[in-house]
Amino acid sequence: MQTIDNMADTFKLLSDKTRLAIMGLLNERDLCVCNIVDILQMSQPGVSQHLRKMKAGGLLNEYRKGKWVYYSLNIEDKPYVKDILANIPSQVEKIEWLDQHLAATTCD
Repeated sequence: MQTIDNMADTFKLLSDKTRLAIMGLLNERDLCVCNIVDILQMSQPGVSQHLRKMKAGGLLNEYRKGKWVYYSLNIEDKPYVKDILANIPSQVEKIEWLDQHLAATTCD
């Protein structure tokens, strides 16, 4: 069960444009850090800092595939986050761009 404090902390995390964009991307599919870096055109340390905060806030899961770390959403117990993601602009075009232009630089 969520408390007001937990929800407020989650909303603070989502109030950042970059973190909200990352959530939108991960709502489409699991992504490696390098994929997020390429899509957002940010530095790897910058993206990693956002991902660390979101994971610490309980919004993300991470798993390793070889030497790469992949992220997925962890929002099953947060229906209010699902509602937010259902109402943000689709990130499908960015995922398609990644698939088309960066196929040679996949993390696998």
